Amino acid sequence: MTNPSQSLIIKMVSRTLAAFIQVFGLYVIIHGHYSPGGGFQGGALLAAGVLLIRMTEGREASQPTLATAIATPLASLGAVIFAGLGVVILFFGGNYMDYGAVPVPGMEPAMIRYYGILIVEVGIGLAVMTGLVSIFDDMVRTNRQSGPDLGKGGLS
Repeated sequence: MTNPSQSLIIKMVSRTLAAFIQVFGLYVIIHGHYSPGGGFQGGALLAAGVLLIRMTEGREASQPTLATAIATPLASLGAVIFAGLGVVILFFGGNYMDYGAVPVPGMEPAMIRYYGILIVEVGIGLAVMTGLVSIFDDMVRTNRQSGPDLGKGGLS
């Protein structure tokens, strides 16, 4: 039987499927502030796309998709975007996460809330996506002796 990590068909299908999964994840994040979904669900979808590539092609070959070294810093950045926006609002005298309290010249409070929620959803999506990928990378690195080696050549 052919090793799935060596199969050109599996590699092409997984790359194509991962692209569609990630586009849908971006859609869920962007439209999550006024429809079902949002940052967590979109971030999980984005992570699923990256992890599909990690599992079929191996961790080293999938580094251009999302490098292991930047996953944790990006997760921290996502958390800072989420929490930082709430702190910025406190400086303007509003309640935590009350986006309408930020004075933006020429913008109605409803539009400020619209963009504020969008920024928070992007921060949550970034934190969830990179956090899940980082957890996966850590688990693969720690369990190399006990299970299939997903870090070098894909599924075995």
